[in-house]
Amino acid sequence: MSEHRAQVEDLLADYRRGRDQLAEVHRALSAISESATSDCGVVTATVSAQGALTALDLRDDAYRVYRPADLAALIVRTAAVADARAASAAGHAVAPVLPSGTDPEALLRGTADLHRAEITPPVEEDSYENVAWLEPDAGRP
Repeated sequence: MSEHRAQVEDLLADYRRGRDQLAEVHRALSAISESATSDCGVVTATVSAQGALTALDLRDDAYRVYRPADLAALIVRTAAVADARAASAAGHAVAPVLPSGTDPEALLRGTADLHRAEITPPVEEDSYENVAWLEPDAGRP
């Protein structure tokens, strides 16, 4: 009976260690916040480990320097850089609890067990969504 009890105690100790390690990873992920500033210094974006935009700072003259569409594109590009940094930091945070050979960033993206062909979006076919069928040659692809 004491041998069985020792095995149970070992299993419980392993479980507690694993749970504590996962709690530490969760805390580390929650603390991740990465920023990027555009080359021109007009935009600074801050992103969480989950890719959520948590802060966006625009220089006071941003609206005079850029047209709205250009400023929007700059914001998106800058946020993407911050997101890549946050994803890398998140990958480093989860790596210690993953089996060897597992790509942490692919796991976080949800693509760890997929082949490239499964990830690549399919080629779009002709859409007949905007075709006016009652008018001759109106909107046909």
